[in-house]
Amino acid sequence: MLKNRYIQSSVLKDLQEKMVFLAGPRQVGKTTLARDIIGKKLSSCYFLWDKIAQRTQALQGEWPSDKKLIILDEFHKFRKWKSWIKGEYDTLKTNYRFLLTGSARLAVYRRGGDSLQGRYHYYRLHPFSLAELEGKIYSQKPGQELEFFNFNNKNFELLNKFGGFPEPLQKQNEKHLRRWHLERIEKIINEDVRDLTLIQDIGNLTLLSKLLIDRASSICSINSLAEDLHVHFNTISKWIYILEELYYCFRLSPFFSKKILSVRKEKKIYLWDWSQVEEVSLRIENLVAQHLLKFCHYLKDAEGWDVDLYYLRDQTGREVDFLVTLHDQPWLAIEVKQNDTELSRALLYFKEKLKIPYCYQLVLKDDQDFIKNDIRVITIKKFLTALL
Repeated sequence: MLKNRYIQSSVLKDLQEKMVFLAGPRQVGKTTLARDIIGKKLSSCYFLWDKIAQRTQALQGEWPSDKKLIILDEFHKFRKWKSWIKGEYDTLKTNYRFLLTGSARLAVYRRGGDSLQGRYHYYRLHPFSLAELEGKIYSQKPGQELEFFNFNNKNFELLNKFGGFPEPLQKQNEKHLRRWHLERIEKIINEDVRDLTLIQDIGNLTLLSKLLIDRASSICSINSLAEDLHVHFNTISKWIYILEELYYCFRLSPFFSKKILSVRKEKKIYLWDWSQVEEVSLRIENLVAQHLLKFCHYLKDAEGWDVDLYYLRDQTGREVDFLVTLHDQPWLAIEVKQNDTELSRALLYFKEKLKIPYCYQLVLKDDQDFIKNDIRVITIKKFLTALL
């Protein structure tokens, strides 16, 4: 079940012409993909920053002459890693291919400066999704209506309960899942945050990470969090940004359009690991959000499409959970319901106002699939098979 990953063929192809940077949350399978899947298909050698001997060998440019692929894991911890890898790549690109894996700092430094411009392709690795477990690859051209497939109900139930991260998904054990949650948070806060920042108030940052679990799938009020933790607004804002960079959570902005008097600043927050969310309806919405984000990131990272994910909300309070845009124009609108098959009035409203081509209302009820007023009401499980 967990042998192959959805981006491996794209990464292998891109390695023929440029470096590849592979980012994503802790324990999502970056090292396994790089070393045990891609690395096994090429003649490769692996270097881990935390191993002093391997770090020293790499920084001295002592590359094995009989290898073709150089895998560098966590080398973003090196303060001058960009200029260093630029020099190695420019000098040795005819002899070696370079694959770098990491988390927050790859994304952070990717935004700063352009010394590596044109030398790499960037991928964000996501947890397993229903389509990936089913072995389905998205092959449509964006902008079209989605195509749906049959699914294994067991795979959806496993994802809903254990999340999409490889280890708990493979173990399928509730006690292991609880321990894994605690250990993952501890490693993010006590290792990744300390490597990335100068934050001293680790206690309150840990509390913030726990508070965000209860606020998942909801509007993220920084003022409310600041009051709860007795911390300044700007501090909370900075901490959430850091947790986003560490792939602990992500926020969706409201889609702006003059046609609907959009709100501008109210962002919704979701977790990369939806299995942390206890309330059923909120966990399901978070699961769908993560699937849609993975879908958008794949189309952007691997295929080069200008696809983004938002939610819809206007100043009267009308709201639809998700909007996928293509070239900044509405493509898909998705409203997630638990059991309600009566059409969402907000979805009907935004569909007409924004001329959204394809609208879906998702429900947990099995065997639901019908079209009314050009809105397709469909079971969540079946909808997810159309993604990635």
